[in-house]
Amino acid sequence: MDLELRHLKTVRAIADAGSLTRAATALGLAQPALSAQLKRIERVLGGELFTRGRDGVRPTPLGELVVERARVVLPALCELQEEAVRFARQGTEGYRLGGTHGPLLGGVVDRIARGEPGAGVATYTAWSETEIARQVAEGRLDFALVGVCGESAPPEPGRLAWLEVARDPVLVMLAEDHPLAPRAEIGLAELAAEAWTDVPGDGCFGDCFAAACVRAGFTPACVYETDTASCVHLVQVGRAVGLCRATFPATPGLVTRPLAGAPLVWRHLLGWHPAARAAARAAAVLDHARAAHAEALARSAAAVQEAAQRSSAFSMTTGSTGTSACPPARPVLTAAMESTTSWPSVTAPKTA
Repeated sequence: MDLELRHLKTVRAIADAGSLTRAATALGLAQPALSAQLKRIERVLGGELFTRGRDGVRPTPLGELVVERARVVLPALCELQEEAVRFARQGTEGYRLGGTHGPLLGGVVDRIARGEPGAGVATYTAWSETEIARQVAEGRLDFALVGVCGESAPPEPGRLAWLEVARDPVLVMLAEDHPLAPRAEIGLAELAAEAWTDVPGDGCFGDCFAAACVRAGFTPACVYETDTASCVHLVQVGRAVGLCRATFPATPGLVTRPLAGAPLVWRHLLGWHPAARAAARAAAVLDHARAAHAEALARSAAAVQEAAQRSSAFSMTTGSTGTSACPPARPVLTAAMESTTSWPSVTAPKTA
């Protein structure tokens, strides 16, 4: 019998688990089968790899040598496999874009289709930024359009190159007849009694939101985590208030407002593998993403301004002296729109 890759995986699993029983569970094997396999591996390598005791197993000097080499060889072979998959999947020119749900991905697709009518464009969407980044790292996608909360690190920071597309304050969305809807901006503490709704994700946004609420002096009593359409419905019927990106499109039945002091910030990021052939087009895709963000932000700001003007006109017509005394809602995120003139890098990627 020759030594095989699966044998090295078995030896590493036993060393990591420190027990044949736990290693068998991790590998999905019965313990007798794992013990028999280990004996065959030891015969091939010429000696015992582990000593057995009441507390589990410990590597022998020969075992330590094999485990040390396995920890070097296995990641290298995994990287080779990913490179081979990436090379095989890049035989034709085109764009394979992955993103979380939002208008930026659609905007990039539209701009590529207009600028390069013959280029093929394939898209993949998911709630998980980690999943999308992993697919880029493995060569299944060319570019990732995702976001992170505040200054959090993007996924796969050591394998992918990341640049910032834009950063925006996170907004709150309210039913259009909510008592706070006429306000230009809303303090987070003013929403302490509300139920909340938000879309799922695997980043730290939920923790950042909870921390911001604690700083504002309260803990959210209820958070509905669901899809975008359900979030919108819950806000429209007054069941909850929600959090959204500044690029959230105008939607009947609800309004979006900045949170005073911008306690939450969202960074839009573009990621790619620096060794992939698609990396040569990263600058062009980044330009498309920044333009798509600016367009989406402008549409959102225009919608808010139009709604504010309608509200002001209604107040003047009816002679109301209540909420009409509040200043008209300003275009959301004017500062964020101005900030698009500067684009700092997020992560200096490794070249491996």
